[in-house]
Amino acid sequence: MSSTQMTGRIQSTLRHFLDNEASGGIVLMAIAVLAIIVANSPADDAYFHILDVYVGPLSLQHWINDALMSVFFLLVGLEIKREMLDGQLSTWSRRILPGAAAAGGMLVPALIYVVFNRGHEAALQGWAIPTATDIAFALGVISLFGRRVPTSLKIFLAALAIIDDLGAVIVIALFYTAKLNVLALAGAAIVIGNLIIFNRMGVKALWPYLALGIALWILVFASGIHATLAGVMLALTIPLKRTPGTPEASHHESPLHRLEHRLHKPVAFAIVPIFGFANAGVSFAGTSLSILAEPLTLGVAVGLVLGKLIGVLGTVAVLVKLDLTDLPAQASWGQMVGTALLCGIGFTMSLFIGLLAFEDPALQDKVKIGILAGSVLAGVAGSILLGLFGRRSARSVATPASE
Repeated sequence: MSSTQMTGRIQSTLRHFLDNEASGGIVLMAIAVLAIIVANSPADDAYFHILDVYVGPLSLQHWINDALMSVFFLLVGLEIKREMLDGQLSTWSRRILPGAAAAGGMLVPALIYVVFNRGHEAALQGWAIPTATDIAFALGVISLFGRRVPTSLKIFLAALAIIDDLGAVIVIALFYTAKLNVLALAGAAIVIGNLIIFNRMGVKALWPYLALGIALWILVFASGIHATLAGVMLALTIPLKRTPGTPEASHHESPLHRLEHRLHKPVAFAIVPIFGFANAGVSFAGTSLSILAEPLTLGVAVGLVLGKLIGVLGTVAVLVKLDLTDLPAQASWGQMVGTALLCGIGFTMSLFIGLLAFEDPALQDKVKIGILAGSVLAGVAGSILLGLFGRRSARSVATPASE
C-alpha cells in the first residue's frame, strides 16, 4: 500500500470517527481518565492551580463551567426542540416510553440519594446529582456493540437522555438558582422578547440571534439564574422549519439545523472534553476506601446504578404490562436491562449539578468519586449484559436463516 493510500485511509477513518455522534463519548472517557491521572501525578499542583487563575472577571474554572458550557446547553436546547417538533419525539406515542422512563429514572435515584443522606441537611442539597444520564457516554458505550443492539434501542436511549437533559435543565432553573437580580432578569426578558420577534419575522440569518444571545448570557449571569440556561433560552427561539425530507436536506433551510450542525463537533470534541478535564480530576492523596462508604458518595453511586436501573426498567415493565406500549422493536428484556444500566452513566450533567450543589471542595470530591464509581459500575454491568444478550439475539436470528 502506497503512502498516499495509507494517508487517505487514515483521513477517511478519522472523518468517520468525527462524524459518528457517539464518538464524543469515547473521547470523553479518555479525557476523564487523563484528568484523574494528572490530578494524582506530580503535576497535580499545576492542574488545580491553573483552574483558579483569573482571566478578566472570572476564574478559568468559571469561564469553562459558566461560559463554555452555555454553548453545550445551547446544543442541548437545539436537540430538544428539534426532537420535540420534528424528530423522534414529535408525537405523543413516541414520547410515552422514553418520557415515562426518563421520569422514573430521575425520581428513583433522587429518592435513593435522599434515603442515604437523610439527617444530613447539607448533603441533601445534592439530591439531583444522580438523576442525570450522560448522553455522549451512554451512546458511546452502546455504539460499541454495533448491530448486536437493535437501532430501536439506541433511539430509545437517545430519546430518554434528551428528555433527561430537559428535566435536568428544569431542575437547575428551579432548585439551583441563587438570589435573583430583578433588574437583570427584566433585561433578559426583553432580550428574549426580541429573539421571539426575530423568530416571528422569519429572520433566517444566525448572527442576530447569536449577537443577542451574548447579551442574554451576560444578563442571565447577572440575574442569579445559572448563566448556562441562557443557552437553552436562546435555542428555543432559533427558527425550525419542519420538512418531510431528511434532516440532512433541511440543514440548508432551517437556522436551527444549521446551527446544530455547526456546533456538534466543537461541543463533542472540544467543549465537553475541556469541561470533563477541568472537573473530573480528583486527587486520591490522603483518602481511603472508607470514602466509598460515606452517605454522600454512596447516595450518588447507588442512585446512579440501582436508581436508574429500577426507575427506567421498572417504568418500562409497568407500561408494557399494562399494554400501554411495547418494548423497542427487536429488543429483548435482557437488552433492556443492559440499556437501563447504561442510563446510570451520569458524567457531564451530574458533575455540573454537583458543582452547583456544593461549594466545599471536600464535598465536591465525594460527589466526583460517587459519580465515577457509579458510572463505571453501571457502564461495565450494562456492557456485559448487552454483550451477552446481543450474542444470544444474533444467534437466534441467524439460526432460522441457516435452516
